[in-house]
Amino acid sequence: MRRVPAPILVLAAIASVQFGSAVARTLFDDLGAAGVTFLRLAIAALLLGLLTRPRVWTWSPAAWRAAALLGLSMGSMNLIFYLAIRSVPLGTAVTVEFLGPLLLALVQTRRLLDLCWAALAGAGVLLLGLHSGGSAPVGGLLLALAAGLCWAGYIVFSARVGALIPGAGGLTVSLAIGAILVAPFGLSGASAVLGHPHLLLGAAAVALLSSVISYGLELSALRRIPTRVFGILMSLEPAAAALAGLLVLDQRLGPVELVALALVTVASVGVTLARRAPVTPEAVPV
Repeated sequence: MRRVPAPILVLAAIASVQFGSAVARTLFDDLGAAGVTFLRLAIAALLLGLLTRPRVWTWSPAAWRAAALLGLSMGSMNLIFYLAIRSVPLGTAVTVEFLGPLLLALVQTRRLLDLCWAALAGAGVLLLGLHSGGSAPVGGLLLALAAGLCWAGYIVFSARVGALIPGAGGLTVSLAIGAILVAPFGLSGASAVLGHPHLLLGAAAVALLSSVISYGLELSALRRIPTRVFGILMSLEPAAAALAGLLVLDQRLGPVELVALALVTVASVGVTLARRAPVTPEAVPV
């Protein structure tokens, strides 16, 4: 992982999580959004626990606090986002959700150019909000926005966990905490797997794509790049979500949605090209 450029890890994580979200959407009729969320987090925590076997008894109080806050952010983000994509196309939901990382980038930016690219991405998201003729209900868009705020918290606390806890042990514990948080909402829906065990295959695929692989790649990347750069790079998420929605769910976006998506994607490409200088480990927040 250390030999792979951090932006490549981010791109791979984006593709993994969005196709995982598309697969998750196909399970909602059987398991419910909350049930899929619970199974995703629980299976991911179990798989990573078997692989990493974190030595939690050696952790400092600061490490435990960071893992708990990351788990709270992940559980909330995943549950709220899955509730949003019940009624909002995947590409549109992710575009609105990006407001969270966008706000984080605006707070942390130190260069005028970063602010300009973030403003361009914000214009794309605003276009979606002003488009009254779209097929996405306001309630679903508000849920996507709430998930975006949780996403900003995930970025900050993931970097914190990466700095305090070596390996993927912190991610394992955070996923378990997230699963416990979602359990009261998702256990009822998840119980459907008892009568239909084949649904576990889909849930396991979602856990691998959307949690184990994607979060692991992101955690590795956040050890080497600042959160403000990571947050704007993640604006490629809408393009990946639109592609996953088209290929897996046959969701087609209209002209306004595609323009908004393009604005967000161009902003991401711009900030990436503007930061060619190598990033030192000292730049990672602690």
